[in-house]
Amino acid sequence: MTTDTDRTTSTSSRAPARTATKLRQGATAKGTIGESTPRPDGTLKATGEFAYSSDLWHEDMLWGFTLRSPHAHAEIRSIDVGEALAMPGVHTVMTYADLPAETHYGLEIRDQPVLAAGRVRYHGEAVAIVAADHPETARRAAARIKVEYAELPLVTDEATATAPDAPVLHPGRADRHAGGVPHPNIVHRQPIRRGDVAAAEARAEVVVRRDYEVGMQDQAFLGPESGLAVPAEDGGVDLYIATQWLHVDRDQLAPVLGLPADKVRLTLSGVGGAFGAREDLSMQAHACLLALRTGRPVKIVYNRYESFFGHVHRHPAKLAYEHGATRDGKLLYVRCRIVLDGGAYASSSPAVVGNAASLSIGPYAVDNVDIEALALYSNNPPCGAMRGFGAVQACFAYEAQMDAVAAELGLDPVEFRQRNAMSQGTVMPTGQRVDSPAPVAELLRRVKERPLPPERPWADAGGSVDVRGLPGGLSNTSHGEGVVRGVGYAVGIKNVGFSEGFDDYSTARVRLEVLGAEPVALVHTAMAEVGQGGVTVHAQIARTELGVTQVVIHPADTRVGSAGSTSASRQTYMTGGAIKHTCEAVREEVFRRGRERFGHRHPGWAGDAGLLLEGGKVVTGAGEVIGDLAEILGGDAIDIEREFRHRPTEPFHPETGQGFGHVQYSFCAHRAVVDVDTELGLVKVVELAAAQDVGKALNPLSVVGQIQGGTTQGLGLAVMEEIQVSGGALVRNPSFTDYLIPTILDTPSIPVDVLELADDHAPYGLRGVGEAPTLSSTPAVVAAIRAATGLRLGRVPVRPEHLTGT
Repeated sequence: MTTDTDRTTSTSSRAPARTATKLRQGATAKGTIGESTPRPDGTLKATGEFAYSSDLWHEDMLWGFTLRSPHAHAEIRSIDVGEALAMPGVHTVMTYADLPAETHYGLEIRDQPVLAAGRVRYHGEAVAIVAADHPETARRAAARIKVEYAELPLVTDEATATAPDAPVLHPGRADRHAGGVPHPNIVHRQPIRRGDVAAAEARAEVVVRRDYEVGMQDQAFLGPESGLAVPAEDGGVDLYIATQWLHVDRDQLAPVLGLPADKVRLTLSGVGGAFGAREDLSMQAHACLLALRTGRPVKIVYNRYESFFGHVHRHPAKLAYEHGATRDGKLLYVRCRIVLDGGAYASSSPAVVGNAASLSIGPYAVDNVDIEALALYSNNPPCGAMRGFGAVQACFAYEAQMDAVAAELGLDPVEFRQRNAMSQGTVMPTGQRVDSPAPVAELLRRVKERPLPPERPWADAGGSVDVRGLPGGLSNTSHGEGVVRGVGYAVGIKNVGFSEGFDDYSTARVRLEVLGAEPVALVHTAMAEVGQGGVTVHAQIARTELGVTQVVIHPADTRVGSAGSTSASRQTYMTGGAIKHTCEAVREEVFRRGRERFGHRHPGWAGDAGLLLEGGKVVTGAGEVIGDLAEILGGDAIDIEREFRHRPTEPFHPETGQGFGHVQYSFCAHRAVVDVDTELGLVKVVELAAAQDVGKALNPLSVVGQIQGGTTQGLGLAVMEEIQVSGGALVRNPSFTDYLIPTILDTPSIPVDVLELADDHAPYGLRGVGEAPTLSSTPAVVAAIRAATGLRLGRVPVRPEHLTGT
């Protein structure tokens, strides 16, 4: 990868020639865009010195704890809190009956009770909350609350959700999706129809129909849900919280607390990962309610067990696909049906459905499609946002199909993909034309042409065996006998930003002033830094646009306008765009003041078209210094707040699914190399190479880190990660002992090839990075396992019994 911004940034002559946006500002300053600027929080996190929300402390705080339901679906007959209240050290106990105002909340549909009212709908639902002077006292008090339950029939899948006698989990629905679904236990349904599928089917020479299943994955962030609510003198509350979206938290909390929005003030605390799970409320309302009730600060920290019940997960899915093609490898049509299990409450299921439907055929040009995606209400754990947001489930299925069709045709799986790959100008199933680079064939070429890792890496020339390189690793289950290698490929497509007509914007406030004789920029946004490195890039943008060295990032809070969610791979595009937009306004004000005060000194002030800010100076396009920024500012700061919006999108048509639904697409391809012990069913992923177009790498090191992190999360879904739910809809493995995630020993070499093909619609030509690698890594790993074993493997995660038949 080259970061010379005056040249085409693709490293291959076969790639489409595109020129990245030329930098005009800050080219000589250190720490501007295009550099791998170190993260300010990196060393602190690596050494354990970083302060997370679980480290918050107030000298007179109480501790909160939540009582949760042991049943997945039950009527609450009675609640007796007397014994809990009588315990020494307990300050209050609250149930649904004690709520002061609105009783429900939700991201899209306000269907989730703050505390269960009348019945519980999933295992682990919050029933009561306790505040006490010690966390162990709060826990013991919660255990003394007596709740009488009467279990109710369960809804666990599509059959039980839509049966004639199915219990309706949310009767009397009045949300905007209620009128468009065939059953009230369906949250949302999105069909997409384009072309003439029946006619295309008649022409097809090869047809492949298969079913697929994706298990429920957890975000598995390391920092549990936690926060501190402090009652304020004005009757409001200050909440210090780890979240992904400060303003949407506030907008849900204010009605629940019975307070105006300006009296619910949120400040971001240290976030130990998110991946979508912190978009919904967890303990925020409970901490605030207890704080306002007791008049004391209240801290809540979930333990790992409780965390599994306290946030949403990735939707498990069942997918039925049918592909038709000509004998020479041209895709003619795709039929598919995607059923997502949304669990007990809606969360972001409607948007996940839209993504799954609109991205369901992958990055391929197919003229005829018949698609249906829907999400169910059930008594399983609630599901919502997770990295990849509906596109992950679809990608596993359509990439398995591409391998299956290629095998039927006798074609190389990469060549078959390349023959059908979309490119700039391709029309999506929704009728939207892709109007920026879509280098799908090139990404596949790059991963395929990369040299393969050596065979039998565990054995040296002398015949010695290093078991760490074998399936099973240090468990010493094999010395290489029965181990077979496989290679697999996959490529995916992910939208960037909020879609379907959502008013997606971000706000930035930039203050430029002289401190200690040096110009300093203060950047204030409400962006949630959840580990993605946004604060680093924001400072790089400010240095680039204002030509200053010193940039201070203000703590994120609700005292500035919304930055939207740290999700959908949108923050660098949106909040980065807002900072760029605001800095441009600040820069123009600098030029205006300079012209007004010093225009008589130099003819270069006459027109500002070629003026730049560099190194704290105003310079002409020819590089001549005509003003000093500190002198121009003097004692008067420039303080500007601006909003930034991407171009508008529109909702998908409710029957045809047509519409300009997404603002941008991102693409990533993977090649997986695995060694499989076919006797024991153990898998060792040897290498997981990636190639991704990022438009413009504002911080190349961070970009590579995002791609490697997303790749590892996809690896987890492929071979180990699943929340297991019993037939009674009870979670069986709510711990990191039983819910397994990849460790450093499971993570293979992940070489990354970065393309920079500018999207002219985006700030600096950039493209969202974080989610696309999570899509294609999963099907690539499973494709490699199929190649090694010859098994179909239509479900993830792949477990040993799937490989051994035991």
